[in-house]
Amino acid sequence: MDIRSLPDEAFTAAALKRDRRRLETALFWGGVFVGLIWLVALAEWVAGTHFTALGLAPREPLGLLGILGAPLVHGSLGHLVANTLPTYVMVSLGMYAVPRATFKAIPLIWIVSGALVWLFGRQSLHIGASGVTHGLMSFLFVLGALRRDRVTLSVAFVVFFLYGSMIYGFLPGEAGISFEYHGGGLLAGLLAAVLYRKLDPPPPERRYSWEEEPEEAEDAQAQPFDDPLEPPAPIDVTPIWEGPTPPQRGVVLPFPSRWTPVGKDDEPPRTLH
Repeated sequence: MDIRSLPDEAFTAAALKRDRRRLETALFWGGVFVGLIWLVALAEWVAGTHFTALGLAPREPLGLLGILGAPLVHGSLGHLVANTLPTYVMVSLGMYAVPRATFKAIPLIWIVSGALVWLFGRQSLHIGASGVTHGLMSFLFVLGALRRDRVTLSVAFVVFFLYGSMIYGFLPGEAGISFEYHGGGLLAGLLAAVLYRKLDPPPPERRYSWEEEPEEAEDAQAQPFDDPLEPPAPIDVTPIWEGPTPPQRGVVLPFPSRWTPVGKDDEPPRTLH
């Protein structure tokens, strides 16, 4: 049986060049996001103080400023380092797989998670980018389940394998950890995935010969692929030797009819058995 696979559009030279450029752009935006956080930390070190005014204080009018500023401020260098790699990975994966959706999801997660903490958080100062990171994790994972194409599904599996434990971040744990920010980020990421699931076009899918319509299959057979490693179909091979011609045997003998008329001309015919 001849099974000819159609060429995969994802592996053409133009597609590979486009993907390389897309990956470089995604890594750049991940670096920009992380660089902004480190720039704030550098400004704190130069000023010799902590920007606590940017922290989020729930249900306080001045704390509304923290909805925008809290993810940029961290309590210590260890806190900043712990959030750097997950944030960079999440932003880069999102900008590579679904750049349009990610570009809109980040501000949505940023604002919605902060608003939820301001409404329902404990009376404390909430800071750190972990809420945004948790939101991006749930956004990429749920988006893969909703879109179910090969790119977003691959990203969803990678995110869940690396940072799947973040799903338990909404549970109260260690003292001093804002589980409210984690939970708000998870909900905001879920909302962003539902809203922006169709914003990016699906990637080209690989098609095989048995998926073609009859007209397309006939065209594919009329124009076979010039693959030196692909053997021709059996129907296209001309046999070298048809085999010997069988000799004519036997003689065909005529058989008599089933009845034979007997008697005179004026008598009716009778059948002999």
